[in-house]
Amino acid sequence: MNETTVAYETTTALSFDQAVARCREVLAEEGFGVLSEIDVQATMKKKLDIDREPYLILGACHPPSAHRALGAVPQIGVLLPCNVTVSIEGGKTVVRAMKLEGMVTMLDNSEVEEVARFVGAALQRVVQSVEVA
Repeated sequence: MNETTVAYETTTALSFDQAVARCREVLAEEGFGVLSEIDVQATMKKKLDIDREPYLILGACHPPSAHRALGAVPQIGVLLPCNVTVSIEGGKTVVRAMKLEGMVTMLDNSEVEEVARFVGAALQRVVQSVEVA
């Protein structure tokens, strides 16, 4: 697993569909629900008539953590839900999850930073699960 400024990411031997299924499975195991799903490939085709590789955005929410963070800093809602992406890039399946820790430091709230560490660790485990699958 690699870390970038904004994401945890990995390339996996799983197919796109297998990686999506694995992400959903581990998100559920970690207590997340998928609130939204954006099929970027289909949207780009429909709106712009552009063909592109599969790219799916899963908007994941860990309700107890979201409740706690919103109670501490209501404007954090603009950063919710936590996105997990599965894409095909250069013929390989890539999985990414947003890296929360850097984003929430700008809010300067210790409770939100604690929530971000907890949720960030869970999102890392989601990404790692497809890496070793």
